[in-house]
Amino acid sequence: MAAFFQKLFKSRKPAAPDRKTHIPEQPKADPETDKRAELREEQLQKLEANPDQNVAASLAVEGLTADIRIRAVNILQDESVLQRVHKQAKGRDKGVYQVARQKLQDIREEQARQQSIADTITMLTRHAREQAKSDDTKLYGARLEALLKQWAEVEPHATPDQLSAFLESIHHCRERLSGMEAAQAAEAQLQEQKRQREETLDVISRTLEDLRRQPVDSVASLDALQKTQENRWLEATRDTQVEKTHQKAYETSMMALRNYINAVRQLNQLQESLQSVSAVTYQDATPDDRARAEALVKEINWPEGFPVPESLQSVRKLAGKPKTPPRNSEDQKQQQATADNLKTILSQLEEALEANQLRQSRQLLKTAQQHFRALDQRHGKAFQSRIQLLTGQLRELTDWQGFATEPKQIALCEQMEYLAEQPMEPEAKSERIKELQKEWRDLGGSSNRALWTRFKQASDKAYEPCKAYFKAKSGLKQANLEKRKAICAELEHFLNAADWTAIEWKAVERILQTARQEWKEAWPIEFRENRQVQKQFDSLLRQLEAPIDQERQRNEALKQEIVEQAEALIEHEPLQEAMDKAKALQADWESVGITRHREDRKLWQAFRKACDAIFARRDARRSEQQQATKEADSEATALLQDATAVSYDQDEQSLTQAIASLNSVNTSLLSAPMKEKVQQEKQRLEQAVAEQQLKAGIRKWQSLVLARTEGDIQPDALPDKWTQLSAETSELDDQEIVIRAEILAGIASPDADKEKRMEIQVRRLTEGMGTSDKEEDALQSVEGLVAGWCVKADESGADPMLASRLNTALDNLTAD
Repeated sequence: MAAFFQKLFKSRKPAAPDRKTHIPEQPKADPETDKRAELREEQLQKLEANPDQNVAASLAVEGLTADIRIRAVNILQDESVLQRVHKQAKGRDKGVYQVARQKLQDIREEQARQQSIADTITMLTRHAREQAKSDDTKLYGARLEALLKQWAEVEPHATPDQLSAFLESIHHCRERLSGMEAAQAAEAQLQEQKRQREETLDVISRTLEDLRRQPVDSVASLDALQKTQENRWLEATRDTQVEKTHQKAYETSMMALRNYINAVRQLNQLQESLQSVSAVTYQDATPDDRARAEALVKEINWPEGFPVPESLQSVRKLAGKPKTPPRNSEDQKQQQATADNLKTILSQLEEALEANQLRQSRQLLKTAQQHFRALDQRHGKAFQSRIQLLTGQLRELTDWQGFATEPKQIALCEQMEYLAEQPMEPEAKSERIKELQKEWRDLGGSSNRALWTRFKQASDKAYEPCKAYFKAKSGLKQANLEKRKAICAELEHFLNAADWTAIEWKAVERILQTARQEWKEAWPIEFRENRQVQKQFDSLLRQLEAPIDQERQRNEALKQEIVEQAEALIEHEPLQEAMDKAKALQADWESVGITRHREDRKLWQAFRKACDAIFARRDARRSEQQQATKEADSEATALLQDATAVSYDQDEQSLTQAIASLNSVNTSLLSAPMKEKVQQEKQRLEQAVAEQQLKAGIRKWQSLVLARTEGDIQPDALPDKWTQLSAETSELDDQEIVIRAEILAGIASPDADKEKRMEIQVRRLTEGMGTSDKEEDALQSVEGLVAGWCVKADESGADPMLASRLNTALDNLTAD
């Protein structure tokens, strides 16, 4: 069949003669050319062309000049190449050897530096993780700052994962530090409130003691003191638990002070009435005068235990026996309890005096005197002589201790004087001064006024250089206070001006973080002055955090929905649709705004797990498909081997069976190369079947052509379509039919028919048949000629020579 196509459509044009190309003769090379100069120029051009490492290494070893070799070795950067050049240049080229050695040393130093940085990053990351979990809170902030300072030096070299791990640990550290600072501030505030309460009780107690010794006629100062202490107590008890004994002591003392103030106020207001009543003598007083005096005494209601003013004494005398209200059982119990406590304290004082414990004795005596003053005359009389005795013993112990401790106190004076002359860091110097002063106090002080003055002057002189420092520190505290006030003002302005319906939440988070950081950096600061500013800052932070928390919760809910949607896609079919939706969900995830770090991490892990499960299904199916393809290719390979063993010349049944075996292969599972091989083999076999069918048909045609030479052919022996095909050639005689067949078969006609053949060819060209290049048209034309030959009715039969020529043409159609 292939040969038929080639013969049928081969070009009739003669091939053009080969033209020889004239190659001009090259001029002979000049034997005088300087080969060395050419080689040097070639090597320089290679260097200027930015050669690769191997070319540069070759030039560094084999370069023509020292300059070329040095330039080439300077280009080298790869360590292995440098090592090779270094080894080859040893003993051959000292310059190249030294440059290579130096570059190798630089590379190793850089590698060591990079390794050191990597080790430092690993160490700092581990320390940050350990710091976040450590229970050691001593100097926690200082250790954290030192860690951050070290990290700042290596941070540019850290990978994103290392940076993320370090920052996460630092975040936990800062949270712990904030908690510790808040706890310390709260504890300091509680201690300050406790101190304020104790001082309030002490002020009121001393005021009442002074009033019992010396009466006061003006209430202005007392009224101011009362209000001041009431406010002070109110602030000292705000948001904290107060001991019941302290609260009761305050209420009792403040009630006594109020009663005294009210009595003095009434006394001043009724001064005219008092004078008019006091002008009446006891003997001349009428019942009305006595009633008026009694009414005045009752209205003034002078508290018990305080000296009675002279203007009131005469009125009380006129009113009769003073109506001293009997002490109630509660007062009696209080007096008895005080007396019992005093007895215990005096026993402890005696023991302390016997043990020569001066400092403790002084404190116990002071406490005993306070209790003694709280007793009335009846209860206190029994302790008066004992207290006087113990006071004398304490005075003697003080004198004796002074004699024993004087050398130590002199030594402390000398140490303080030496310290005053030493240049030291103010903080350390101040701490040392406090230590010496504490040692002085532990010795119980000194009765030697000159020695105390010496120590005091040395202390003042030593502290003098520290004053400027602490003054500057005080200025720094004030500046930090102003900074914190400015931060509060900026936060308040932002909160008032913010449009929460269209705000950039990440920017709000940055503002919150920046405010906290700047607030922390504004340190040190005066605690008392900072209290109100701290309250304002905390309030503003709560106002700022509230919408941020709401937005975070809203975004976390959105991400939770995305997670749930992703989890629903794990078993979704079709798989491609599930993967497309998962990718869309990943884009949705990126578009969600701010969230809490810990919650976001949990949600991301869940979302990532769901996405991994979805794409794991794809990988599993792809693996299954690859396995199926591998098995199908293996099966197809075996069938191909069988099919390729079937040749063109085998019978049609063998070819058909081979085609059927290839058709049984599921080509959808085959790989692309194997599918192409199967298709090519099927085409080869189908072409072979077609050729065999064509040959069988031609042989049948030839038998019919010969049958006409013997007489008429029965119509039922001819194909049905030949009647229609013969209509086109009915006008052709046998000779022309044969010549046309010879033309189509591409064989020569006898010399006698050459003129006839030329005429036919010209006619075919005129009819547009001579340029046909379609196989179907050629076959149809040949079959039409054979049909025209066989359908003709001729009793005498056709010319055997012409029949032979026609069959020869048909043989040529099927020739290989």
